[in-house]
Amino acid sequence: MVGDGGERREEHQWPMWLRPLLSTSFFVQCKQHAAHSHRRECNMYCLDCTNGALCPLCVLAHRDHHAVQIRRSSYHDVIRVSEIQKVLDITGVQTYIINSARVVFLNQRPQPRPSKGVARTCEVCYRSLVDSFRFCSLGCKLACTSDNDDDKNKSRGGSDSERSISSETSNATHSFSPSTPPPSSAKRRKGIPHRAPFGSLMLGF
Repeated sequence: MVGDGGERREEHQWPMWLRPLLSTSFFVQCKQHAAHSHRRECNMYCLDCTNGALCPLCVLAHRDHHAVQIRRSSYHDVIRVSEIQKVLDITGVQTYIINSARVVFLNQRPQPRPSKGVARTCEVCYRSLVDSFRFCSLGCKLACTSDNDDDKNKSRGGSDSERSISSETSNATHSFSPSTPPPSSAKRRKGIPHRAPFGSLMLGF
């Protein structure tokens, strides 16, 4: 999101529907409307309800909601840039042109052996990239920014729960440790000296 001054607000404030969207399995048979068609696949998703993949008949009940269509390329789920960029910042994510439409992949596609001579790879799964992109998918960008947030928390001393446990441990240590008396500046008064037993008898010999 961009403010009036062109400055980006909280860059990593992800919408609540993003993680459920990325973890949803699409292009499965719709159990509710399977009888209407043998190829009733679920390729729609409602960003307002986030209740799983929907088929074209299911989405009719979400007419007043924001629903997006998921497409498939080489067995991987993609979404058109024209749809997703209206509701999500996709800066840094590699885009591709598939069937004359520009799309982005939803989840990472690890590439065990990056092509030789490729100078830029995805910061998460190391897939080869072009131009100045940083991630090959929305999932990789989400994973990278989430890891960065965790690192920031650790650099600030850990989470609230960790700091609480550390504080309780410290307090418990102080409670059970005996306190050291402060040094006294007054001179110590000597008491009556105690002689060793039979000392006087030894002097007699």
